[in-house]
Amino acid sequence: MGGKLYIVLFTMAFVISVPVFGSEMLTEIEHILTFVEKTECQFERNEKMYTGDNAVEHIRKKYHYYKDKIDSTERFIELSATKSAISGKHYMILCKGSPKITSQEWLLLELENYRSKIR
Repeated sequence: MGGKLYIVLFTMAFVISVPVFGSEMLTEIEHILTFVEKTECQFERNEKMYTGDNAVEHIRKKYHYYKDKIDSTERFIELSATKSAISGKHYMILCKGSPKITSQEWLLLELENYRSKIR
């Protein structure tokens, strides 16, 4: 009985953590872009502050540049929305009433929330 439970739990954990490809990936990426565009949080990029709609423009440009290297939503976040390719500085997110966090952490949390709602 214990062995079967272990296999079921392992399988569930694997399914939840496996990156998604194809049309699901594109749907997730669009969700992330919409999430960024509509946020009231501020993006800090190279020590300058940006609104969500300004940030999403930049992320879309990077997305198109790196499109051939993107094979998962996590990779999209890593390449397009995490740090400056020029300075190497991480993008930071400032939301009212919350501590500053990296854009990668913020977006991966949103991706996790999104996936938990659709599965």
